[in-house]
This record gives sequence, structure tokens and C-alpha cells, in this order.
Amino acid sequence: MIKRIEHIGIAVKDMEASNDLFAKLFGRANYKVEKVESEGVSTSFFMLGESKIELLEATGPDSAIAKFIEKKGEGIHHIAFEVDNIELEMERLRSEGFEMINAAPKDGADNKRIFFLHPKSSNGVLVELCQEKNF
Repeated sequence: MIKRIEHIGIAVKDMEASNDLFAKLFGRANYKVEKVESEGVSTSFFMLGESKIELLEATGPDSAIAKFIEKKGEGIHHIAFEVDNIELEMERLRSEGFEMINAAPKDGADNKRIFFLHPKSSNGVLVELCQEKNF
């Protein structure tokens, strides 16, 4: 079951400049920077109440973020929702006819397991579902 908006992902060209910009906008610094090698991105997180803003910068020209920025420019890339059980939610959404980008959940940034719905099946919005990893 979807619990809340976990974060909104924003594609940026220059992480350092964007961190400065959003720190001014939010009146607070980011709390975490992390690379996700499997996705070819560097991420930076800002906490806003119970939700977050995730800045995404490509680490190479072949990453999905680099391709997104080339095609659409900087801006909102995805919206992420927190779920209780990522496997059950993936199964439920597949049975409802949503198209998955990932065959199975995978490790993402900020201690999460994630998967994405294809924007073709969600009115053009890239939707990420995520669950906190349990250690």
C-alpha cells in the first residue's frame, strides 16, 4: 500500500550549483550526497517535513539522467512513493495493468529498495516506489 510521497526527483546538470540554489530556496543545507553506480547518478537529498527532494546529476553521458536532461532539460524527473512491502506492491500494480521498468526491486539511494513504473502506464509520470531496507 502506498503510504506517502517519499521524495520528488529533480534532474540537474551541476550538483554543486544546484545544492547551493536549493539550500537558499529551502533555507537549509542538504543532508546527504550519495553516488548510485548502478544508475549512473550522484544524488543529494534535502528534507522537507516528512518528504524529501532528491537532486540527480549524471555521472556519465550514458546514464538515464544525462539522456533525460539532453531530451527535456533540467527539471522534475520522477515522484517517489513509500510503500510497506515493495514486492507485494509491485505484484499488485502489475496485476492492475501497470508496466514496470524493472523486473524486480533493486537497491537505490538513501537506504531504499526501489522500482519504477513506466511513464506510458502512469499518464506520462515516471513513478518510483521505494521501501526502507531492513538490516
